[in-house]
Amino acid sequence: MRKDGLHDPKSPAIKQLQEPREALSRLPPDTTGNMVRWVQALETGVIQPRPSLKPGVEAEILDRDILLDLKGSMPIILFPHKRHTQWLACANCHDGVFEKQTGATKMSMFQILAGEQCGICHGAVSFPLTECFRCHSVVRPGQVKPAIPPGLPRSHNLPGPP
Repeated sequence: MRKDGLHDPKSPAIKQLQEPREALSRLPPDTTGNMVRWVQALETGVIQPRPSLKPGVEAEILDRDILLDLKGSMPIILFPHKRHTQWLACANCHDGVFEKQTGATKMSMFQILAGEQCGICHGAVSFPLTECFRCHSVVRPGQVKPAIPPGLPRSHNLPGPP
C-alpha cells in the first residue's frame, strides 16, 4: 500500500493503515464483490458503523420492508429498510436520491447500472449489481422459481413469497 500511487508514503499515518486483504480477512466471507457479507458482519457485531460522518447523528432504525417493481417480469424487489438504516442515517438517501413517499421516485435499472439510485452503493461498496436475486427476491404469484445455473453462488437462490 505504501507505494500504490494513492497514499502519500511520507505521511506519518501510512504506518497505521492496514492492507485491505488483512482488514477484510476477519469479516464473514462472501462469494462475490469485495468478498464480505457486510450485513452478517453488522448483525454479529463484528463491525459497528456510524450512521453518518457528521458528529452527533444517531441511527434511526426503520424495520419496514417495501416491495418494488410490482409490474415487471423479474421477481419483485424486497427493499429491507432495517438493513439499510442500520448503516446509514435516513438523510443519506431521503429526500435526495429517493423521495420519502413510496413510489414517488421512478426506479430505473439503467440509472442503477449508471451508478445512480441503488447503484450509488451497490457495485461500489455493497454487493455488486450482478447479484440480481439479492434484490429481486420475491417470486411473483404464479411465477416459477428461476433455475439457477450450476456453479453460481448460493446467494442466487430465491426465497418463496414473503
